[in-house]
Amino acid sequence: MAEKKEPAVESLAVPGTMSSDEGDASFTEAANVEYDEKMAKKLVRKIDLHIMPVLVILYLLSFLDRTNIGNARLANLEVDLGMTGLNYNTALAILFPFYVAAEIPSNIMMKLTRPSIWLPTTMVAWGIVCALMGTVTNFGGLLVARAALGLTEGGLFPGINFYITMWYRRHECGLRMAIFFSMATAAGAFGGLLARGISSMDGIGGKGGWAWIFILEGILTFLVAAWAYWAFNDYPDTAKFITESERQEIYRRLDEDRGSLADEYDRKYIWQAFRDWKVYAHCFNFFGTFTAVYSFSLFLPTIIKDLGYTDNVAQLMTVPPYVVACFFTLSAGFLSDRLQSRGIMMIAFNLVAIVGLIMLVASHNNQVKYAGTFFFASGVYPNTPQCMAWNGNNTGGSTKRNIALAMQAMAGNLGGILSAFVYLSTDSPQYVKGHCILIGVLTMSAGICTFMTIYYRRENGKRDKEFRTPGSYTLAEKTLEREAGDGASFFRFTV
Repeated sequence: MAEKKEPAVESLAVPGTMSSDEGDASFTEAANVEYDEKMAKKLVRKIDLHIMPVLVILYLLSFLDRTNIGNARLANLEVDLGMTGLNYNTALAILFPFYVAAEIPSNIMMKLTRPSIWLPTTMVAWGIVCALMGTVTNFGGLLVARAALGLTEGGLFPGINFYITMWYRRHECGLRMAIFFSMATAAGAFGGLLARGISSMDGIGGKGGWAWIFILEGILTFLVAAWAYWAFNDYPDTAKFITESERQEIYRRLDEDRGSLADEYDRKYIWQAFRDWKVYAHCFNFFGTFTAVYSFSLFLPTIIKDLGYTDNVAQLMTVPPYVVACFFTLSAGFLSDRLQSRGIMMIAFNLVAIVGLIMLVASHNNQVKYAGTFFFASGVYPNTPQCMAWNGNNTGGSTKRNIALAMQAMAGNLGGILSAFVYLSTDSPQYVKGHCILIGVLTMSAGICTFMTIYYRRENGKRDKEFRTPGSYTLAEKTLEREAGDGASFFRFTV
């Protein structure tokens, strides 16, 4: 019988792109360069400069194209397409099953191919779909276009989250995820201003203002996608903007942070993600958070209009809540990384959002209700990237983490289906039922955050008592547990 060999230690580079001889030679050459804290910070800033701009622009346009239907509604979308009753809500909801269906297959493609090809290609596809959505002439055509938009956009959000984890250490991911997700707030602010200008094109070319919103924003996405093919960097092993010593320092930092856990693609790691109850806890947490985010982004223009403002004024008044939410999203990302803690902060922001919803439910004063939208936005938007970062931080092994993040994104976007029916026209202008539904799902999220915070603290304490400190393990000892993922004795959870 052949002797079973222990698996070789692999770097965190994507397998198959560098031979072992080249890797050994490069590592020997790079070993002569020792990085102190100042040099490491400079390297992280260099990575930020080269990979973050393209991510934030891609997600800005993704969220803009997915939610611009809220502003199109104020530009006579329903009237021109003969929509009545729950037609608008159905048009919102139909996107999400197709969006969810695309997420895990897309993340597997991210693992098997190159992000610089896969993600810009999906962007080209959804840009075309968005532009064509401006040419539909009836409700059925709108449904088909929204379904296609969900299918083509679905891979971007989980793909970007996974991509970030391949460059940054666990307690650097939160801020970077917050930076790219802050583009959701920017999309809300920018979308309101853009829609206000574009809707004045009503009648040009025989099309309504809502149609031009879709057409022009789709064309913009298509043009940016062409640029993204050139601007997007893949993983550290092939990136051209870093030197060989910087490449090896990135590997060293990630190995040190994650304990040299398995990086290769294997189906058994996919099943590890499916069998891990912690992943499902984060999925339910994200379901509650994203239900609230989508409800806010899709219906804020309508909620503000029902406060007694005109369509044009309502579009402009959507901007300030998003600006404030952007500030808190970035601040939360910075502080959670600095404190190396996510659960407590997420609990606090859930409570802020619930306060805002209570203001919207309990008050009949328009100024108080408008102020409530600021609390609402400032509570739910910061929690979205932190929820993804928390799951990513606590899932060991890149393939398992890849699938876990895709599962979480799927759960969150299933919340989009619920969000489409949270605010019904029959409940205006108070929308008591809708606000109470969101209070319920955010209370669920706060409860899950509380439970997981307690669990992670206890599990870390248990491992500290039963095993040695993570820093005392040799590379050979870590190699023996490289396939155990976050179950490895040297792995510690982010609380």
